[in-house]
Amino acid sequence: MQHRLRFAPSPTGQVHIGNIRTAIFNWLAARHMGGKFILRIEDTDLERSTKEAIDTLLECMEWLGLDYDEEVLYQTTQAQHHLDEAKRLMDTGNAYPLGPVTEHSPILFRIPVFCDEFPFVRTVGPASYTLAPDTAVEISGGGLKFTTLSPKGKPVENQACLAGFKDLAVLDAAGQTLFTLTDDKLNNILNGATETVEHAASMTFTRREVFYDDMVKGHLSKPLDSMRDFIIVRSDGSPVFHLANVCDDITQNITLIVRGDDHVENTYRHLFMFQTLGAQVPSYAHLPMIVNAQGKPYSKRDGDAFVGDFRDKGVLPEALFNYLTLLGWSSGDNREKMSREELVEAFDLARAQHSPAQFDAVKMANLNGQYIAALDPAVFRERAWEFAAAYPWRESVDRAKFDAVADLMQTRTKLMTDLAAWTYFFAVPVDYDPKGVKKFLTPEPMRAALAKAAGAFDSLPENDPKSVEDALRAIETADGLSQFALNQPVRVAVCGITVGASIYETVVCIGVKECARRIRAALAATA
Repeated sequence: MQHRLRFAPSPTGQVHIGNIRTAIFNWLAARHMGGKFILRIEDTDLERSTKEAIDTLLECMEWLGLDYDEEVLYQTTQAQHHLDEAKRLMDTGNAYPLGPVTEHSPILFRIPVFCDEFPFVRTVGPASYTLAPDTAVEISGGGLKFTTLSPKGKPVENQACLAGFKDLAVLDAAGQTLFTLTDDKLNNILNGATETVEHAASMTFTRREVFYDDMVKGHLSKPLDSMRDFIIVRSDGSPVFHLANVCDDITQNITLIVRGDDHVENTYRHLFMFQTLGAQVPSYAHLPMIVNAQGKPYSKRDGDAFVGDFRDKGVLPEALFNYLTLLGWSSGDNREKMSREELVEAFDLARAQHSPAQFDAVKMANLNGQYIAALDPAVFRERAWEFAAAYPWRESVDRAKFDAVADLMQTRTKLMTDLAAWTYFFAVPVDYDPKGVKKFLTPEPMRAALAKAAGAFDSLPENDPKSVEDALRAIETADGLSQFALNQPVRVAVCGITVGASIYETVVCIGVKECARRIRAALAATA
């Protein structure tokens, strides 16, 4: 069987990394299994799913290389089909209007009462509820309403589907049976009758549960007596997510649904809808959510949360694709930097983690740095030049000098926004690192050595890092300084910072005679 997987977003603006990670997992699973990756846009929220929002989604997918195999299905084009299917469910007794019935009554899906033969339903065994004293149990086609007591002894109103209470018996305080759900009474109730049992003290029934094997989360189950019938068509006549989603999955012959674990509860409902609509139930894989350092859902408050944020910072699409794949999945061999082809070959949903995945901005930047370092230098120069257009200092920069700086800084660049700090290559520093000044420009022996370095630079060739290194070593030896003692003082004097690329190559990129002028200016400014 060829698997068919879908990404079914509801575009409302910017694309969250959690949503695009779902797309990536679906794409990888489809490509790994030789299946189809299908895009469906659930655009029924007409106020929010604007053309701009949809275009943003499509641009993000194209940027990340998430190609799809069939024409995009827009959910709004299926609205009449959804309503036709809702009518079919009503005709077969699997849906009903909410009473009192009017032309605007919402339509509810009924968890089927006769579901013992469903492949995802099983009998657990006898069960019971202790009820709050002197309360009633109401039994109708919409389910049961009853009152229990909380651990603190307070009344708690409950409502559950009728299917949850097979072989129901309601008892009084003495244990005498007040009501039994016989076949005749059940038929009457399904045809609109309501039974109210007063002075109930307890209920007994046969518990059944719905279950499925999730490809990520393992075996999952839920008692039917904890479920309720649910709305599938609103009072305004519009289909609800549950109906539209399942109908479209049937229309597109989806065989494997990979989505966030916030949909686990929905899946219990959807299994019944697939069955009652006469469709094959797909397999499921629910992905753990992306969280922050505190274990809470990751949002814009925690940092970059949208694909556009990373793109604007110059994160490479290959790096973001790679990182988001590893956010909740492991290759099994500790690899981190993996090409798209390697990811496709290794991808297996069975290795997706069960627990929430914590987003780590530092790890993301480091991985992006690896991808930047691996770029062809000519490609990096061009991308850096284009990105630097956002900074005023680029207007007056000589392109050849910029390219030389780009070659020097490529392996030290993690995000393209790091280019903002390249200013010192092209202009005299306005500010100096205060700790660096105190440590490297204040001691008198170092100041004297720096003055000698400025004099030596005046006569050095412009394009020879080795001559810069030799000059500094010679001054250190003459002044009784330890080897490399002048490297940091020179860096602070010419760049204003204490961390950077090789100081010898940095001096050459800036210009050795320009560095001589900067050293003298720094000494004057810190005198």
